[in-house]
Amino acid sequence: MTAIDTRPPTDTHAVTTGGPRRPARNHRRRLGGTNWTLTVVLGLASLTVLVPLYVTAAMAFKTSKQSVDGNALSLPFPFNPGSFAEAWQLTRFPVSFSVSLGVAALTVVATLLLSSFASYAIVRNWHKRFFRWSFVYLLAAMFLPFPVVALPQIKLTAQMGLDNPIGVGILHAMFQLSFSVLLYSAYLRSIPVELEESARIDGASTWQIFWRIILPLLGPMNATVGIFAFLASWNDFMMPSLITADPTLQTLPVVQNIFQSKFGTNYNVAFASYLMAMAPTIIVYLFAQRWVISGVTQGAVKS
Repeated sequence: MTAIDTRPPTDTHAVTTGGPRRPARNHRRRLGGTNWTLTVVLGLASLTVLVPLYVTAAMAFKTSKQSVDGNALSLPFPFNPGSFAEAWQLTRFPVSFSVSLGVAALTVVATLLLSSFASYAIVRNWHKRFFRWSFVYLLAAMFLPFPVVALPQIKLTAQMGLDNPIGVGILHAMFQLSFSVLLYSAYLRSIPVELEESARIDGASTWQIFWRIILPLLGPMNATVGIFAFLASWNDFMMPSLITADPTLQTLPVVQNIFQSKFGTNYNVAFASYLMAMAPTIIVYLFAQRWVISGVTQGAVKS
């Protein structure tokens, strides 16, 4: 007859570590708890964006009398949407919007193509000194601001007949090249070379490998670089104001500055034009922010 062992089970954790097992509930609570310090800091930081955005929206729907009462945080009463119609006419919004959109589209396309080409060549030929020094040269260009080279750029664009929105788009793409190559290079290093080697065995050329294999894999990074290029081009004021010779072909930021200098007291109309100009960038970023985050993180995980 076998005896039944009625002793309680031995705590192997206590035997091996010399102490009783700690409750897992406290450990989970500690991992899933709220970091109130970080939450407060993030909340205060978000106010620096939300408060100006609220003031812009509130001022845009106020009347001219309400906009100069000195209380920017008050709600618009009565509600006045007529400021948008007035801003639409005074700033020639359809024309300036089309110019800004064309410049931004040219910037995005040129940045995506040139940056991806250059990054692919640099990463896959990293063992050659010329490509390594080319990467260093592009990174050094990140620390060269446009005001330093503004005068030579103005003279060159005028001599080449590029003192127009097309020239502005080309210059935007050139100044976006350094940062975009940095992002693309980090991302391309995470793509296995074996994919290209198997394609070469099947007879694919370098161009076929890039267009059919590499470019589809660059989807998240293409979205990231494209959004950064779009935002930088759309919000830029200095370059189009200095390069574009025809004032009727200026972008939205320049047109708004001209409007504000002429009609300085029409704050409600000015803020309505600001809100209309901000709307495309806000919409684009809200819909594409997940691609921005995924592209940056995937490029930084593996190098």
